[in-house]
Amino acid sequence: MPHKHAIGLLAAIVIAVIAGGLMGWVYGPAMVAVEWLGKLFLNGLKMLILPLIVAAVVSGVASLGDIRKLGRIGAITVGYFLATTGLAVMIGLIVVNLIKPGVGVVLGAAAADTFAAKGEVGVSDILLSLVSPNLVDSAARTDLLPLILFSILLSAALTTIGKVGEPVIAFFNGLNEAMMKLVTWFMYFAPMGIFALIASRLGRAGGGDAFFAELQAVGLHVVTVLTGLGIHTALLIVILMVVARRGFGFIREMLRALLTAFGTASSSATLPLTMECATEAGLDQRAVRFVIPLGSTVNMNGTALYEACAALFIAQAYGIDLSLGAQVIIFLTATLAAIGAAGIPEAGLVTMVIVLKAVGLPLEGIGLLLAVDWFLDRFRTTVNVWGDAVGAAVLHRFLPDINRETHP
Repeated sequence: MPHKHAIGLLAAIVIAVIAGGLMGWVYGPAMVAVEWLGKLFLNGLKMLILPLIVAAVVSGVASLGDIRKLGRIGAITVGYFLATTGLAVMIGLIVVNLIKPGVGVVLGAAAADTFAAKGEVGVSDILLSLVSPNLVDSAARTDLLPLILFSILLSAALTTIGKVGEPVIAFFNGLNEAMMKLVTWFMYFAPMGIFALIASRLGRAGGGDAFFAELQAVGLHVVTVLTGLGIHTALLIVILMVVARRGFGFIREMLRALLTAFGTASSSATLPLTMECATEAGLDQRAVRFVIPLGSTVNMNGTALYEACAALFIAQAYGIDLSLGAQVIIFLTATLAAIGAAGIPEAGLVTMVIVLKAVGLPLEGIGLLLAVDWFLDRFRTTVNVWGDAVGAAVLHRFLPDINRETHP
């Protein structure tokens, strides 16, 4: 996208976010009437996800040439994901222990039946979600992890069969370029779609007065989560500047993706734009095509932080004093659950059940969070997308070193 058009689109998206919030606040349920426009935009973005992920991953990994590079790149990427997700959970635990948002909360109606029906989800289920017996079925259900794993293996195989594989790689390269062009076209509808999504969702919450009343009930929980997310975002900026050696220009280039993540509350739906913005920011295509699709499904920094905060908030609300050992279990469970969330239907809900059951907290506590969860979801999704972008920048920084090691 030309730079002038990108700046104009960014300004339009900012106005759409503000206008959507104001209209939803003032007119309340009446704004539900525009919800279909938001769904239309969201469906359009989701329509691009599957072909874009397969094309991007295959062309990105194949562009590495020597398959030995994949091991080093994979190690750096997974190391970054684990480190930043663990850091996010630690920040969440520290902030919630300092602020103590659950102390004095009046417990509402029980909501256990809904969540208990989700059943147990263990580590084995998360690992099994990596491999699908039916890729068509996974595609239909938008289970991205099996598709990403298959795309990595396919591209690795294509690099080992010589000239026979070159036309196939060229096909995926062409498909990737075409998908990115489609992303550019779709983004001209972003302001309208984001406005409708925000206005209608606030309208469903009952408008400004109703939402404000809900906010007061669990206000400290909202403050705690937003504080934690703010601290983690600042640390990611430090990583961006110190490790990736990039400045505020990169943040400016990523703003369209971040605002779209806020509007859609979906890192997967934002994926096409995240890749476009990272490319326009000057990142190596290999880093963009490998890290960002994978990160959109497994690198959930904001979600991990939120689940740690929510678990301790529920414990405090019920007057349960969690020991240091229990909080270590929350740290480990929230980290692993966030990484494995993408392969599980209703991922956020199920992973919250995993964390609560790990330390014996009552599932009824989830009912305390529902009133403001949709609001906080927008912020944690934005942090998820930002973490992916920083990860791509970090890998970009190390790619020249990897090339020298493989081809001395």
